[in-house]
Amino acid sequence: MSLCKNIQHFVQKNIQWNMKLAYSTAPSKKSHAEPQRNIADVGKSLASKGFLRSHKPYNPPANVAEKVREICSNLQISYADQYKLSNLEEKFTFLNACFQGFQHSVPNSQVHELQSIGDVVQFYKTPVNTTVPYDALKTATLPENLHIQYDYVRFNPETDTKFKGQTAFPKSSTLVTGLRYRGKYEGHEAKRSWP
Repeated sequence: MSLCKNIQHFVQKNIQWNMKLAYSTAPSKKSHAEPQRNIADVGKSLASKGFLRSHKPYNPPANVAEKVREICSNLQISYADQYKLSNLEEKFTFLNACFQGFQHSVPNSQVHELQSIGDVVQFYKTPVNTTVPYDALKTATLPENLHIQYDYVRFNPETDTKFKGQTAFPKSSTLVTGLRYRGKYEGHEAKRSWP
């Protein structure tokens, strides 16, 4: 009997709840389904950012194929480019030996992509550049009409002589908040006539 009452109570509460939602004047808070992002989209997003990379720079040596062939012969693995690394233990020992030989490890996100010896050779032939695109502009050849100011200029009325210490923003202070630039740039606190 009590189970039947519990079910009736639950049904009544559910009906009341649905009625409140149906006749509510408040705006609906239904969340629309966002489109699913796949791994390729996330990879493109991270690649376009070009900073905060967690891996070290890598310049491949000229004899990558010979080094991989030597590692294969030491581990008694076929050197054919189409040879599949299907056994996980064999794949681990091979990639570990390649890491020891090249001092460049395969990121966890790319281990599943290396399925054959040819894939590993291609991976170790690919250079890794970790410079930020903004820093890469310092070494790039720019057109004559383009100038990039790498170190910004901070206004200080005591040292700025161009406009005799006059500023367009007299009540605004220029505060240096970062520890990195505290020694490089001097901040200025504007005088206020009223608190």
